[in-house]
Amino acid sequence: MRACILLHLFFASLLTSAQSVLADPHVLRDTLTLLDTTRQRSIPMALYHRADEPLDGRPVILFSHGYNENKPGTYLLYRWLLDALVKDGYVVVSVQHELPGDEPLAMKGDIRAARMPSWQRGVANLEHVLRHLHRSCPQLAFDHLTVMGHSQGGDISVLFATTHPEAVQKLITLDNLRLALPRTDHPRVYSLRSNDQPADPGVLPTDEEAADHHIAVVRSKDIGHNGMGSRGTPEQQVWVLGLVRGWLGE
Repeated sequence: MRACILLHLFFASLLTSAQSVLADPHVLRDTLTLLDTTRQRSIPMALYHRADEPLDGRPVILFSHGYNENKPGTYLLYRWLLDALVKDGYVVVSVQHELPGDEPLAMKGDIRAARMPSWQRGVANLEHVLRHLHRSCPQLAFDHLTVMGHSQGGDISVLFATTHPEAVQKLITLDNLRLALPRTDHPRVYSLRSNDQPADPGVLPTDEEAADHHIAVVRSKDIGHNGMGSRGTPEQQVWVLGLVRGWLGE
């Protein structure tokens, strides 16, 4: 794994920085900043992988964080979840979507219309990261791609899965609130809902739609919207992790 990342770092002029952070002895995190020259946009990303096993055939999870007022490093805040999924055999790629110079996310008015450019920007980020991975680590199992995100990142994941249904095997959202979950059998759709933030009308499928398309919607009585990020208690994090593991294992 390190070989494919470091070799690409040496040869790729679009790659602007890289470092490795060791937190768990079994999990490595390589952080890179890509440059999308078509948009002149930097895309920080972190690639989580096992330190002691090769990448060959590993399924990929593209993870998108929730909104955090454009603070840098937000893509690194979910390690309680991502490290555990790496230990289960996945390669997880977490992408920073908002940068300090971006416009703040709209909080009033026609929020869906106002936020659409930020979701489209997020999809473009994921597309660029995925192209980079295809070039640098072709041994990954891209035919088993999961896109997952929390809140704003969940809406980005929904738009990506809707735009590229042929590329996505599973879509998992942790309390996305604005964009409608696709009513489809492929990709498979899973969503965890909080006890304090209702989704906009039409975001969630009806019971009939969920049954027709095998969509899993779990409504939690004990976890708030922010508790699905880095503010959850250890008990909440364990519960969310177990739910996600169950969905990934189906």
